[in-house]
Amino acid sequence: MVLERMVLENEKVIVAVGSTRGPKVNAVREALALIGSQLHPDAVFEVAPVESPSGVSHTPLSREEMMTGARNRAHALLHSARERNEPWKYFVGLEGGLEIVGEGRDRIAFLENWACVMDTGDRVSFGRSAAVALPDSLAKSVVDDRVELSIAMDAFTGAHGIRDKQGAWGVLTGNAITRQDAFRTAVISAFAPFFNPAAYK
Repeated sequence: MVLERMVLENEKVIVAVGSTRGPKVNAVREALALIGSQLHPDAVFEVAPVESPSGVSHTPLSREEMMTGARNRAHALLHSARERNEPWKYFVGLEGGLEIVGEGRDRIAFLENWACVMDTGDRVSFGRSAAVALPDSLAKSVVDDRVELSIAMDAFTGAHGIRDKQGAWGVLTGNAITRQDAFRTAVISAFAPFFNPAAYK
């Protein structure tokens, strides 16, 4: 009973996420489990998954496009919250894609995940995962033939629905880093100015 009263008295912080896909939503949940106590001590966090448009191609092929997609998703959530008077406090947009380094035979296509976090005060912050190189055959399919990464990965592995499981990250790293892991890193990085403001003064 005492514990129930404590939970009821705690502040409820709702974080909207611009996707309903499991790896993205769970990445935000995991990030909040790690940084939540620094972000809002004693708060109870709730994640609200909402499909949000990226406004970019199905597989972004530059860092700028990934950042734009993540920001568009977060901004759409913020706009929706204001329009519908939703009690959301933070807005998280997530976007994955490729960063192409070099050209021709010397080209390397790095898989990256990006996060954009906004709050009701219009603060904006970005965070990125690590990067892993795609095999040349996979890079050719996605970059040159413009096949969506999720479709190319299914063909590459002979499996179905890879992006809702371990993702390309899991396939390429032998599950040492999954898609969810990569997005979690991006989300924590994007939240850094919010939960560690002293470092960003």
